[in-house]
Amino acid sequence: MHNPENINKQIYRLALPNIVSNFSIPLLGAVDTALMGRLESASYLGAVGIGGIIFSFIYWGFGFLRMTTTGLTAQAFGEKDLRECGRLLLRAICIGIISSLLLIILQWQLIDFSFLLIDTGSDVEHLARVYFHIRIYAAPATLCLHAFHGVFLGLQNAHFPMVLTVVVNLINVALNLVFVKLLGMKIEGVALATVIAQYIGVFLAILLFWRHYRGLLTPLRMREVLVLSKLKRFLSISGDIFIRTCCLVFSFAVFTAKSAALSDTILAINTILLQFINLMSYAIDGLAFAAESLIGKYKGAGDMPNLKRTTRQIFFWSFLFGIVIMLIFVLFGEQLLRLFTDQIPLIVQAKPYLLWITVAPVINVAAYIWDGIFLGATASKALRDSVVLSTVLYLVAIYLLMPFGNHGLWGALTLLLIARGVSLTVLAPKYLF
Repeated sequence: MHNPENINKQIYRLALPNIVSNFSIPLLGAVDTALMGRLESASYLGAVGIGGIIFSFIYWGFGFLRMTTTGLTAQAFGEKDLRECGRLLLRAICIGIISSLLLIILQWQLIDFSFLLIDTGSDVEHLARVYFHIRIYAAPATLCLHAFHGVFLGLQNAHFPMVLTVVVNLINVALNLVFVKLLGMKIEGVALATVIAQYIGVFLAILLFWRHYRGLLTPLRMREVLVLSKLKRFLSISGDIFIRTCCLVFSFAVFTAKSAALSDTILAINTILLQFINLMSYAIDGLAFAAESLIGKYKGAGDMPNLKRTTRQIFFWSFLFGIVIMLIFVLFGEQLLRLFTDQIPLIVQAKPYLLWITVAPVINVAAYIWDGIFLGATASKALRDSVVLSTVLYLVAIYLLMPFGNHGLWGALTLLLIARGVSLTVLAPKYLF
């Protein structure tokens, strides 16, 4: 048995690389926002926000490739069935490649459907379409990276995902600056940079896996990978997670669409403020990813005492981390706004809404960490049911609070996160302990 001190060491070992890698993800979005926010028209900034939401629908929707793979791989690792870990990687890659080819084939239908849901100006829509039709060709690389991240985390290795994420995002940022600042490209440069960086990331992932884990693949027959019962379990868990993720992405899409309906200025403000939410969520998700790895391992090993200890310790460190992030937002909120735009009217109009950003790190912790714990335990039905209920409450809140303008919009989004945290807390004893 591990004592709580050793569990803390395992949490640090897994969480710190995840936090570093996750911080590089919103850095990319922040650079995109900053570059577009300094062009001559606010339409570029709005288009990046809209384009980002559309790809959130797609790539967050297929986030089950990483999440399902992490949970199942961690459980196989806890059971000491390392060959199954190799099979899980190949299953996830097969599903990812097939899915990405379908996305590319259906790209025109996807973008047309997106703008049936999102009401915005014609300039923003045109630029967002340009962005979409370039970036969609990164789909095979992006979904394969989901699979590699999932297996590495399941194998209790957070360092390789950190290397992959940081390298990919630094390359992306560098290419953004080259294409936009040096070559004079605009939104096309931002999209092309993402495509190139993603394929470089897949090449690096293959190199890392082959160098350190190729023994998991040999000898391995494809009929072992495509065992029907294993595929059905993978797809069943993935289906629940897909519904859960689509609800969350839909909720943020509604938020962006309602922002656009209020005004182009509010859309620009909320695009910037959502970068704060991304910074906070990706930081705390570093601990949630550690929870996925450790909870899955202890469930696979049948070690309930350490599963419970890990849950307690993860929550302790997460709330402490949330308080630190909240203090950073309190002290430096206005300065952070200036990182994203140099337009003084936008900064002035955004300041009243910093209140919602300030309270978010502590309020949202429970939802993020329970997500990681339930994913590690592959308790996917509970996650699905929780988020469906929370989304219904959110839509009701949107309807009731929209008369209060942008404050009402942020109040509804905050309620969504509270509802997720509370419902998962209620479901935890039944599904986990």
